[in-house]
Amino acid sequence: MASAPAAGHAARPAETSASAQAAEHSHDHAHDHSHDHAAALTDGKTVAQGYFDDAQVQARPLSDWQGDRQSVYPHLMAGTLDPGTKAKAEKGDKTHAEYRAYYETGYETDVDRIEIDGDKVTFHRATGAVTGQYADGGHEVLTFDKGNRGVRYSFRKVDGDAAAPGDIRFGDHKIAPEKADHYHLYWSHLYWGDDRAAVLAEPTKWPTYYPWRMDAAAVLAEMLAH
Repeated sequence: MASAPAAGHAARPAETSASAQAAEHSHDHAHDHSHDHAAALTDGKTVAQGYFDDAQVQARPLSDWQGDRQSVYPHLMAGTLDPGTKAKAEKGDKTHAEYRAYYETGYETDVDRIEIDGDKVTFHRATGAVTGQYADGGHEVLTFDKGNRGVRYSFRKVDGDAAAPGDIRFGDHKIAPEKADHYHLYWSHLYWGDDRAAVLAEPTKWPTYYPWRMDAAAVLAEMLAH
């Protein structure tokens, strides 16, 4: 405005992506997150802000993102999140219109709902749903221009509908096994995760998903809290 690897699928070692160093993706709400693992470092910076040591990064299972989630994009486009973008404008460095445009770009997606059950992920669009079976694809540590970093956890499709994404990448401001509250997904211009280089080079888009049970008012409250 987020245990060990699955059995039989060892994560790749974390690696810093040079392509990501050219672009910073620390969208405004990220720096305020307060998670159990995000203890303050000696200089006051936190893991949730993107400051951590490589030794702190751990593999995570798909079950961390388990459940039924909704896209925040329809709420934004309906105007119900305007109080949140206006509040950000009052204390941020952008006007309300600029924040609104920023989130419209970042949240944009045609996948309105995602269900994760075991190793199966179902993507719901207006045109229908597709399902894929996914295995651990490792994780990468990205370094941004600002100096902060992020971890992208990847899962590759091993079976399922042809139209299901071949690879999906999660980011939720966490760097070790922990259940996600909300999360972001990253994809190419053409399709989710089919072009790895495009995914890493496109930090302006980060579709965001909240628990399905949350209504627009609850999503707004979460946005205002951060």
